[in-house]
Amino acid sequence: MSSSAGDPSVIIGLLDGPVDARHPGFAEGALAPPQSPPPDSRSARHGTAVAGVLAAMRNGDAPGICPDCRVFVRPIFAQYGPATSRPRDLADGVEECVAAGARIINISAGFEHGGFPVEVLGHALDLAAQRGVIVVVAAGNQGRVSGSSLVSHPHVVPVTSCDGAGRPLPNGNLCASAGRRGVRAPGVAVETLAPGGGVLRLSGTSLSTVLVTGALALAWSVAPAAPAALLLRALSGPPSARRRIVPPLLNAVTLVRAASSTVPEPWP
Repeated sequence: MSSSAGDPSVIIGLLDGPVDARHPGFAEGALAPPQSPPPDSRSARHGTAVAGVLAAMRNGDAPGICPDCRVFVRPIFAQYGPATSRPRDLADGVEECVAAGARIINISAGFEHGGFPVEVLGHALDLAAQRGVIVVVAAGNQGRVSGSSLVSHPHVVPVTSCDGAGRPLPNGNLCASAGRRGVRAPGVAVETLAPGGGVLRLSGTSLSTVLVTGALALAWSVAPAAPAALLLRALSGPPSARRRIVPPLLNAVTLVRAASSTVPEPWP
């Protein structure tokens, strides 16, 4: 975070619950389009918390990672339902984020089939990859060793949770896809914004996922011209070394330094 507060050219697509943009802790102009959900909405609590990790003011009670980036909010949760979404809703959200110019898409959501063909989601994720958009997804909090069609897609970065010492949390899902392409990040009592004002602490892979998204946004803010492939290599390491279900720990410093190496030296 000392390297940058973000860059307005780096747009983050947020597929989550609605965000209470009235919260005074958000950086001015960081959210688009603004959302005004009822403060007692369960989905607004989740969406506001995830957005707060990215877009809260640096001098507030819960400083955001990249408040100078722009967060495109695309709600996908039912107002009072669980943090899950159908393939069609996710696919539409991914396509809208790509159309809005997002360079990173954060999906801190569960996945349910809901009667729609899973292929529609796969096509949307393929489109994002073709446009150089990095999609970061939560592995889930069921304590399982299994993946979904979302987590297993070859063009996403799965994220699971760890404690402050880097140990995987017992309820964080693990799978071969996470071991090959994902990372783990802190997910215990992350302080962030609460709808209606104030702060709260939440735990789980949703919070771990948005920490990874924020680190990628800072890296791209330092070097906006860096290719997505370079950031992905720096994020998760060489594929040849990945044979476990437990992914490596997020190293945000290495990620930002890798991006910085692509910045040309100033002309003497």
